Amino acid sequence: MNRFLTVSLLLAISVLAGCATHPSPDLRPYTAEETKQLALEALGRRGLSFDDYQRQRAELTGQPRKAFGFDQQAEMNAQRAAQRSGRQS
Repeated sequence: MNRFLTVSLLLAISVLAGCATHPSPDLRPYTAEETKQLALEALGRRGLSFDDYQRQRAELTGQPRKAFGFDQQAEMNAQRAAQRSGRQS
């Protein structure tokens, strides 16, 4: 009788332990949008210079590179939408 109780107890424990484990996640390929998002996140973590970052970001997104640079007054010109006020900085 002792043997039957031991075997039953071991069987019950193994069944409960098997039910408690989580199944592995289904492996599926990434979609094109997920791949692009992962590449953009990795690009943001690289610590590139501004010009290199903009160039590689334009390549990843397939957009033409915007004109960034300095104007004649040594201020950053990123195609500002708002005009500068008349006061000096």
